[in-house]
Amino acid sequence: MTGAALVLVLLALAAVAFHLGRKRAFAVSAPLGGAKHLHSLPGYYGSLAALWCAVPAVIVLVLWLSLESRIVENLVVSGLPEEVRALPPERLDLVVNDIRNLVEGNIVSGEVDPEMRAAAGRYRELQRTSAAASAVVVLIVAVAGLGVAWRRVAPALRARNQVERIVRFFLIACSTVAIFTTIGIVLSVLFEAIRFFGHVPLTDFLLGLDWSPQMAIREDQIGSSGAFGAVPLFAGTLLISFIAMTVAAPVGLFAAVYLAEYATPAFRSVAKPALEILAGVPTVVYGFFAALVVAPLIRDTGTVLGLDVASESALAAGLVMGVMIIPFVSSLSDDVINAVPQSLRDGSYGLGATRSETIRRVVLPAALPGIVGGLLLAISRAIGETMIVVMAAGLAANLTANPLQAVTTVTVQIVTLLVGDQEFDSPKTLAAFALGLVLFTITLCLNVAALHVVRKYREQYE
Repeated sequence: MTGAALVLVLLALAAVAFHLGRKRAFAVSAPLGGAKHLHSLPGYYGSLAALWCAVPAVIVLVLWLSLESRIVENLVVSGLPEEVRALPPERLDLVVNDIRNLVEGNIVSGEVDPEMRAAAGRYRELQRTSAAASAVVVLIVAVAGLGVAWRRVAPALRARNQVERIVRFFLIACSTVAIFTTIGIVLSVLFEAIRFFGHVPLTDFLLGLDWSPQMAIREDQIGSSGAFGAVPLFAGTLLISFIAMTVAAPVGLFAAVYLAEYATPAFRSVAKPALEILAGVPTVVYGFFAALVVAPLIRDTGTVLGLDVASESALAAGLVMGVMIIPFVSSLSDDVINAVPQSLRDGSYGLGATRSETIRRVVLPAALPGIVGGLLLAISRAIGETMIVVMAAGLAANLTANPLQAVTTVTVQIVTLLVGDQEFDSPKTLAAFALGLVLFTITLCLNVAALHVVRKYREQYE
C-alpha cells in the first residue's frame, strides 16, 4: 500500500471513529435520560474517538517513514560483498546512491554489474516489505486507538476538555515549529556570515565602494582576492525600491481612498478584483514586460531628449516593480479604510466637515496603522524582488544615483553568488549569507519602526 493510499485509509477510519464515538455517546446516555446528561456534546466524543484513532497512527507512520530509508540501506549494504563494504565511507555512499538511482530508474555514475543489480533487487524487495509492514502496523494502531476510545466513552468522560487539550497542544506545536524555524534560519545565516567576516573585514563589506566577488582559481590571477564592498548593492536596492514606492504608494493609496469612499458599489465590485489581478501575475511576466517594452521605451525617449540611457536601467525596473506592488498597497489600505467606524465619519459630518476633509483629517489618521502595514509589506516586496531586476536592471554593481543607469540589488547578487560550482566555503559564496544578514536586519528595523507608528496611533483612536 502506498503512502497516499494509507493516509486515505486513515482518514476513512477517523471518519468511522467519529461516527462510532458519537453513536456510543448517545447509547450510553440513553438509560440516563438522553444526551443532556453527558458532560460534553456528542460531537466531542466523536472527535475524541477520531483523534485517538488518527493521531497515534500518524505518529507511528511518520516515525516509520523517517527511519525506513536508513534501515533499508543498512540492510542492503550488509548484503554487499566484503570488498565493497570495506570501502571508505564516501565511496560506499556513492555505491549506495548508484543502487538507489538504479532502483528509481535514474542514471548511475558507472557501469552496472550483476552485484549492483542484485543489490537493487534486494532494495526493491525490502521497500515492498517495509510498505506492507508499515500498513499493517499503522492500521493495527489505528484500530486499537479506536477501540480504546470507544470503550472509554461514558457520560462522565470530559471529552470536550480532552479534545481542546489535544488541539491546544497541536497549536503550540505549530507555533513552536514556526519559532524554531525562524531561529534556525537566523542562526544559519549568522553563522555563515561570521565565517565570511573572518575572510573580509566588516568595515570593508559595509563601507566598501567596489563590488567584484569573482575569486580566481590561482593566486597569480588578477583579482584573486575579490572585492566585497556592498555599498553599490545597497544603493541599487534603495534606488529601485524608492522608484517602485514612488509609483505604488500614491497610486495604491489614492485608488484605495476612491474605492472605499467615492466609488459606487457596482464600480467597486469590478474595479477592486481587476486591480488585485496584478498581484497574481508572475514576476517573470513583469520582467519580460520591463525588458521588452518599458526599457526600450525609456531608452528611445531618452534618446529623443538627448539623455544617455542604458539598455538596462533602474528606472525601468522600478516603474514595473511599482505597478506590481500596487495591489499590496491598495487592497490592504482599502480594507483598513472600510474598517474605520462609520461613527467617526458621521461625527465629522455633524461638525460641518466636507467629505474630503473627513477623509484627510479623520479617516486616514484612524486607518494609518493599517496603511503603514500595507506600505511596509510593499517595501519588503520591493526589496526582495529579484526577477524584474535581473531582466530590466542588470547585474552591474554600479554606485550611482542616476535612475537611467544599470544597477543591481542585494537579492540579485545573493542568487548570483549561490549559482555555479564555486566552493561553498569560499568568500564568494559566503558573501551571500552576509548580504542576507544585512537584508534581514534592514527588514527588522522596518518592522520595528512600523510597529512604533501602529502603536502610537492605535492608542490615540481606541
